[in-house]
Amino acid sequence: MEINPYEVAKKQLAIVAKEINLDPNIHERLKYCQRILTVSIPIIMDNGSLQMFEGHRVHHSLVKGPGKGGIRYSKNVNLNEVKALAMWMTWKTSLLKLPLGGAKGGIKVDVKKLSKAELERLTRRYTVEIINFIGPDKDIPAPDMNTDSQTMAWLMDVYSMHKGVTVPGVVTGKPVEIGGSLGRSTATGTGLFFIAEAICLKMGLNLSEMTVAIQGFGKVGKVIAEKLYNIGCKIIAISDSSAILYSEDGININELMQWKDKYKEIKDYKKNSVQNISNMDFFKLKCDILIPAATENQITKENAEEIDCKIILEGANGPTTPDADEILKNKGITVVPDILANSGGVLVSYFEYIQDINAYFWDLERINKELKRVLLKAFEDVYTLSQERKVTLRMAAYVLAVSGVAEAIKLRGHYP
Repeated sequence: MEINPYEVAKKQLAIVAKEINLDPNIHERLKYCQRILTVSIPIIMDNGSLQMFEGHRVHHSLVKGPGKGGIRYSKNVNLNEVKALAMWMTWKTSLLKLPLGGAKGGIKVDVKKLSKAELERLTRRYTVEIINFIGPDKDIPAPDMNTDSQTMAWLMDVYSMHKGVTVPGVVTGKPVEIGGSLGRSTATGTGLFFIAEAICLKMGLNLSEMTVAIQGFGKVGKVIAEKLYNIGCKIIAISDSSAILYSEDGININELMQWKDKYKEIKDYKKNSVQNISNMDFFKLKCDILIPAATENQITKENAEEIDCKIILEGANGPTTPDADEILKNKGITVVPDILANSGGVLVSYFEYIQDINAYFWDLERINKELKRVLLKAFEDVYTLSQERKVTLRMAAYVLAVSGVAEAIKLRGHYP
């Protein structure tokens, strides 16, 4: 049965609302997205035919500031997914105490079937369709699944041409040459590494001796895999959309990265006793740290009982359902939730945004120092609250995140 991510997000909200005795009126308001835009995107393909694509941009809550959230291109994009992702962005920005709200966008498209020229036309036309929805003081998109700095450059160019002036602050995750920030492309994975270090320290574990399984070998999975491999972790399994690789002896991540760069997918990589396994087998692997860094709804009540690890570090947004959470809690597995674990991306996006607004740019040392400082402060707040309340890290993170947005609503009131 297909899981509706928006229902999952609302269920998570309901659980925390009960925990903090949330004002029912505020709870009711937070269940809904503030604005939803769905657009049709007509594109002339390279062969001269016209093809229609569907795109979305959603604002969940702008009560604390402009919307912030990525744009993903995937054949699985649908409105419920985008609404859920926008809601999770609201909690993520609130947890980090950023003056931003939650937003998300996406286009239903199989990028493997489009040429670069077709992708450019798609991005530019989508930008025109959502142009009144975005802006430095309204909503600041960023890259997500199957989008990158080039996508953001096209988006910024269209927005700027329509405004008659260059507006670098309309998007983050741009190339550095046109106002992007150093460290942005690796920020989510780097932040994930800092959080991995912090949780291992709390649990009295030596991170460099851990065995790790990683679902996903894209923007996030690749960075965290490389960092963990380089400090001595044994990466026993890794996957991308083409295959799941497993080796009891560990996978050479530097070699695998070169392979991925050359062949674009990992399915034919066969070195050093590496074998292909199924998704079902992946979640049965015995390891110390499991990192779901692909997409939502991967750990469910169907496979949670089989999971055999000490720590789950959520690199993706919404990879674990509430039903699975309950099973993992009973098994004594520590889950570091997405809104904390992978929030390095939105944090450096925020740094990029303020660099653009001030036209003053930071060096990489300052970026990483600030990234670590803010993330570890959020981690300490979450960990301390989880100990005080004797609740999971997810519950503690949600208590802080939702309380922050609720307080902002309370102070601003409900505009009649």
